[in-house]
Amino acid sequence: MIESWKAHARLLKIETYALYFAYRDPRTPWYAKVWTAIVVGYAFSPIDLIPDFIPVLGYLDDLVLIPLGIWLAMKMIPPQVLNESRLLAREELKDGKPVNWAAAAIIVFIWLAAVGFVIWMVIRSFGELPNFGFS
Repeated sequence: MIESWKAHARLLKIETYALYFAYRDPRTPWYAKVWTAIVVGYAFSPIDLIPDFIPVLGYLDDLVLIPLGIWLAMKMIPPQVLNESRLLAREELKDGKPVNWAAAAIIVFIWLAAVGFVIWMVIRSFGELPNFGFS
């Protein structure tokens, strides 16, 4: 069973990288490029939108959202482009998994914006930041 999971994980990695190559292909429609950029950027990001330490939801993106996004992107890309991209991906992945630092920066920005929003709401609700016993 563990070997089966590892095989699925390797296939998912190849498919994700194949989407990266399909994104760069001029034969790929613009709407597929937009969706593929989002999916590949998130999949290769070293930071998750939902951190893994959050029970159940932390693994939701890894187990459901990324495979679903990959499946949808593959449906949008012409079959010939996808087949050629898979061959390129298998060759390139011999060196290891790529990392997308731009996507990581966007995810960090989203988290910082969320924290900033919560702080703003607290200030707005209380009129100022709570003192918490500090003078």
